[in-house]
Amino acid sequence: MPAKTKRDYLNRPVEHVDITRYNVVPWVEAMQGMSYSARDLARAAGILDRMIQDKDCGIILCLAGSLINAGLKKVFVEMIRCNMVDAIVSTGANIVDQDFFEALGFRHYIAEERLKAGLDDQELLNLHIDRIYDTLIDEDELRVCDDTVREIADALEPRIYSSREFLMEMGAYLERNGCKAPESILLEAYRKQVPIFCPAFSDCSAGFGLIAHQAARGDRPKVSIDSVKDFLELTQWRVRNRESGLFMIGGGVPKNFAQDVAVATDILGQEMRMHKYAVQVTVADARDGALSGSTLKEANSWGKVDSSFEQMVYSEATIAVPLIVGYVYHRGNWKARETRHWNQVLDTVVVR
Repeated sequence: MPAKTKRDYLNRPVEHVDITRYNVVPWVEAMQGMSYSARDLARAAGILDRMIQDKDCGIILCLAGSLINAGLKKVFVEMIRCNMVDAIVSTGANIVDQDFFEALGFRHYIAEERLKAGLDDQELLNLHIDRIYDTLIDEDELRVCDDTVREIADALEPRIYSSREFLMEMGAYLERNGCKAPESILLEAYRKQVPIFCPAFSDCSAGFGLIAHQAARGDRPKVSIDSVKDFLELTQWRVRNRESGLFMIGGGVPKNFAQDVAVATDILGQEMRMHKYAVQVTVADARDGALSGSTLKEANSWGKVDSSFEQMVYSEATIAVPLIVGYVYHRGNWKARETRHWNQVLDTVVVR
């Protein structure tokens, strides 16, 4: 039997689910009368819809884990397009390795069932194929993504940037050079001026591109990313919103970073206001004491989240998120929300 080639593995692309095609409102409303996670999901959908109807509320979307490769990109693009999101806090993997990667014209692929058991990982390594559970990605194409980040950094004024500023430049790059995917989170956020923060920015493909940029510059001035600047900018965003709400997929750094700005306002001498609304979709629980599974009620003790409108949904994201966001989309209350152009606002308060 001849040895497999890369294309033997990379032949079935992941397709992104389109929430606009399926009206799930009756289904989610029916879940209100059920128990367990079904009722939690229905309440979470109601809280997100309430956030969107609150004209004083700025909404932060938090993305952790690997979500774009799993087929959720179009869900988040629609949220930006429909003014359901005012700021995004994400892992670099979702925004750079996955969204920007696809915007450059590359795809993620569905792995054969047997690959989930790791039976062929050495063969994948030899073929330059990376595996994310049951999804595959071409390592050689990912290196193009790394190098494109370096190219963007090389063209910028050498100074300290927040991840928000650098990601806006990545969105501008896609606008200038053309997005080779039907949609992109980075590109849509750039067009809507929705700020994206990646507090652990070097922990992704961007990190490889930026170390290549800095190594080549040697002792000359260079582009660098300041995560404290991220924290200051998002806190300034919070100060300028009367109320705020969180829609968190997964946990980790994005969850804690977004929650912490409620306390950071107090550090800056401003009125300390907890996030009024919070929904978290996660498969983690509180048994090991880790951040991803800490409850939103626990966050109340830290002064981060109000306990009136909070809901944990213990479900895998690819199941719960299309139902929650699909419910809100087809309810249509987002139509009364205006684009707020937060990047332009933050650009006026950025300290360089």
